[in-house]
Amino acid sequence: MRERLLRESRTPWRGLRRLLWIALFASGGLGLFVMSFSISAGTRDVGTDLAIQVGAVVLFGGLLWFDRDRGDG
Repeated sequence: MRERLLRESRTPWRGLRRLLWIALFASGGLGLFVMSFSISAGTRDVGTDLAIQVGAVVLFGGLLWFDRDRGDG
């Protein structure tokens, strides 16, 4: 119990943060998936929309990577 409390004091709100990063990463991934269909259909110019979706996937993927549990060793 003490170890868990010490770990939580070092990284507060970690569970909530990771849930938020996962939800936003999934949203960007779904947007990127939909954009790929728009591109393949050739219905509209999606240059800036595609850049936003790729940026979201990269940003939130990076935040998930940096917020991972590195362990003790």
